[in-house]
Amino acid sequence: MQSTIVIPTCNGRHYLRKCLNSLKKEDAHIVVIDNGSTDGTCEMICDDYPEVEIISFSVNTGFCRAVNAGIMAATTKYVIFLNNDTIVEPGFVRELEQVMEQDKRIFSASAKMISMQDKSRIDDAGDLYCALGWAFALGKGKPEKNYQKSYPIFASCGGASIYRTKLFETVGVLDEKHFAYLEDIDLGYRAQIYGYRNVFAPRARVYHVGSGSSGSRYNQFKTDLSAINSIYLIYKNMPTLQLLLNVPFLLLGFGIKTLFFMKKGLGGTYLYGLVKGMRFCAQPEARRRRVPYEHKHFWSYCRIQGMLWWNMLRRFGGC
Repeated sequence: MQSTIVIPTCNGRHYLRKCLNSLKKEDAHIVVIDNGSTDGTCEMICDDYPEVEIISFSVNTGFCRAVNAGIMAATTKYVIFLNNDTIVEPGFVRELEQVMEQDKRIFSASAKMISMQDKSRIDDAGDLYCALGWAFALGKGKPEKNYQKSYPIFASCGGASIYRTKLFETVGVLDEKHFAYLEDIDLGYRAQIYGYRNVFAPRARVYHVGSGSSGSRYNQFKTDLSAINSIYLIYKNMPTLQLLLNVPFLLLGFGIKTLFFMKKGLGGTYLYGLVKGMRFCAQPEARRRRVPYEHKHFWSYCRIQGMLWWNMLRRFGGC
């Protein structure tokens, strides 16, 4: 057994049962992190899935702290993050592990996430991040059959992905200041700074409900947190010169996003979230968490900048 599957959940009993059933024949240790559920989740696991390890919190600590608890509990070569509103296809774990075995410089591999509502369509085929300050799922809504080959990605989607456990010592675990949203982009960003790679694993297939926890794709909670974290992500990972280089693109990106959320009736929430993000970045705690620039990583930053520009073109190209 080479992998530990970490599944965070909060009042997701209905989803979780289907997820655990799909994992019964997978060769992996399963750890469910319960974030203060009141729907009988822990009781269900104890009664029906005695092989599953449970780590319980009394309150909702957020996605990041929950997953970090799972990482700390793992003793295996790999750790797999998996959302509770997913159903995996047979061989899911094996396919992820095989991709990781190809190159020790691979930090993570993102599974092919397919829409549960339309199983011919992609939900996420790896995550990209661009110079506009936007993170987006590659292939979302496009035909699943178009994504059959492995390729480099900016970061692996935390909804269904595998990571090399020992590299968390170098890269660090999820930043709990994110609470939820963009934490996987931040993790993949840091891995690239340290010279590691993230890739797409097309043969590891998983069906995803989407917004199973927050309730919808666009809501006040998600918009607020995403805005805060989008500012923090940039401040934390971009050295000053790279930040200055990208300022024109970032201003354009945030401007477009503001107009987008205004049309959704969430413009005020988004703008206030950006302000809160900037306020946090001015605090000593944010400065302590910033990735320090090191000359030995210069070419990694150059490579990342190229990806930021290229991914911006791909975004407008409708990838």
